[in-house]
Amino acid sequence: MNKRKVFLIQTLMILGVFLLSLISCNTKKSEDSFTDERDGNVYKIVQIGEQTWMAENLKYLPSVDGPTTGSYTNPHYYVYAYDGNDVDKAKSSEAYQTYGVLYNWTAALQACPSGWHLPSNEEWTQLTEFLGGEGVAGGKLKSTDSINQESPNAGATNESGFNALLGGYRDYNGVFNYIKSYGFWYSASEYSSDYAWYRYLDNNNSNAFKYYSKENGLSVRCIKD
Repeated sequence: MNKRKVFLIQTLMILGVFLLSLISCNTKKSEDSFTDERDGNVYKIVQIGEQTWMAENLKYLPSVDGPTTGSYTNPHYYVYAYDGNDVDKAKSSEAYQTYGVLYNWTAALQACPSGWHLPSNEEWTQLTEFLGGEGVAGGKLKSTDSINQESPNAGATNESGFNALLGGYRDYNGVFNYIKSYGFWYSASEYSSDYAWYRYLDNNNSNAFKYYSKENGLSVRCIKD
C-alpha cells in the first residue's frame, strides 16, 4: 500500500472519530434536561455512573396540604413553610421554587413522571458506592450553594453534578424542620408497614445516611427507567 492510500485511510479514520464525537456530544446535550409534560417543569438531569438522575428535587404538586395533615397510607404533598391548600400560592413560594415539593411515602411512590421512577434502596446504594461510599458520597452529592445551604456545608464539592440542596422535611408531628441544614430523599423500598428507607445529607459532614418513616414529608429525586 502506497503512502497516499495510507494517508487517505488515516484521514478518513480521524474524520470518522470526529463525527462520532460530535454525535455523542449532541446526544449528551439533548439529555441535559427533561420536561415534565404534566406541568411543564423543566429539570436538569445528570448521568452518574450507569444511572441517570434528575439534578433537581421534584416539583410535581397535584394538591397541597398544611403540615398538620398526614397519613401513612394516603398521598399528601407539602411545600416547606406553607400552611394551606392553594396550589398556586404554594407554587409561588420561594421554598417551592428552590427546594421543590415534600411528599409522604405514598405520594412519593407515584410522583415521578413517565419514564422515571422513585429510586429503590439498592439504587441509592449503587449511587453512593460509585461515589466512594457513604462516608464521602454526601459531599460529592451536595450543592456548593452558600445562599440556600447553611455553613459549614462540610465536604461539599458537588463533583457528581447531583446538586443536592438541603430542603428540610415535614416530620410526623406535623412540623416543618431543618431547611438549609438537612435534606431527606425517599427510596421506593419498604422497611416495614409503617417505614421506608430513605437517604439524608446534612451541612455538618460529608456522609450519606439511611433512615426511614412513611409519614414524613421528604424530597424526591427521580431516576430514569
